[in-house]
Amino acid sequence: MIYLDHNATTPVDPRVLEAMLPYLKSFYGNASGLYKLGRLSRTAVDTARHQIAELVGVAASQVIFTSGGTEANNLALTSLEPAAGLAVSAIEHPSILEPAERLHRQGHPLSILGVDSDGLIRQDTLDEIIRAEKPALVSLMLANNETGVIQDIARHAEPLRSQNILLHTDAVQAAGKIPVDFKALGVQMLSLSSHKLYGPKGAGALIFEKGARLSPLLLGGGQEQNYRSGTENVAAIVGFGKAAELAKAELAQRSERLAGLKIQLEAGLRSISGLCIFSENAPRLPNTVQFGLPDVDGEMLLMKLDRHGIAVSSGSACASGGKEPSYVLTAMGIDPALARSAIRISLGSSNTPEQITRFIEILKTLVSQEG
Repeated sequence: MIYLDHNATTPVDPRVLEAMLPYLKSFYGNASGLYKLGRLSRTAVDTARHQIAELVGVAASQVIFTSGGTEANNLALTSLEPAAGLAVSAIEHPSILEPAERLHRQGHPLSILGVDSDGLIRQDTLDEIIRAEKPALVSLMLANNETGVIQDIARHAEPLRSQNILLHTDAVQAAGKIPVDFKALGVQMLSLSSHKLYGPKGAGALIFEKGARLSPLLLGGGQEQNYRSGTENVAAIVGFGKAAELAKAELAQRSERLAGLKIQLEAGLRSISGLCIFSENAPRLPNTVQFGLPDVDGEMLLMKLDRHGIAVSSGSACASGGKEPSYVLTAMGIDPALARSAIRISLGSSNTPEQITRFIEILKTLVSQEG
């Protein structure tokens, strides 16, 4: 199989699995336990917290473990005071858009920030929202899961901070692919997910600036500084920590390799008549390419590629399955027919130049059959 859907999930790095195994087999104690087995688990959780903190340049006390990026995003939005306003971009992950809509139904004013044809948030649009709506919280993703477009979060953060408006960024797709520095971004909250950077599923984190008001989604045992009750998933947290450590140590090497594969991939795609690479001129992640083909059904093409042993996506793994075109591409003003043809390629550590060559060969064959 040629796996080209790493934005949906990544395989667990063997070194990550090795780090996890003792906490699945021998060191099974509850991290709240005061006896030795519990203390061993607590030490492992603390170590992972430091590893994740170092990935994004914060203190360990600023890391709240969650079950994943979705929970981290939902937790970030609890920082809203009653009836306070919220602004999010139109291209956010569903785990931001859906809780934002729920907050709106509960009485919170909600502003949706549009994007340009490249998928970039315009500063003048954000400035107008600040002036007219004065939201208490803004959530802007660092890198889009479909197009790979990278937003200039640090630039957007400056006017928000000057107005005492909180800024959250969903950095789930960015971490491990580009540098992510919490302080340099100028945000007050940032979401991460383990399984996007070769760690296990079921672990994530919300990074927060001390003093940010958060309201727990889960109540009970008071774990995670009372922000996230529930017995810690020690093995998954250990894996997340190891994955973060590796991501920091190998970032430059990984990014350079992925960028090289992306250049090869896009060269092959451009040789296909009529093919459109979305957000081609915008800054994008080194591993992500989304494209469309006129008069081609994206889901049918996906299934045909699957029959040839190639795994790709038609967009977000968390929002696929319907016949409606991608809401991200719709927000960019892409023609609905072209948007329905969208295929997303997201490269990862297992991919090789030979696999890219093979993918382009098969894609050309399938496209010629469509014609």
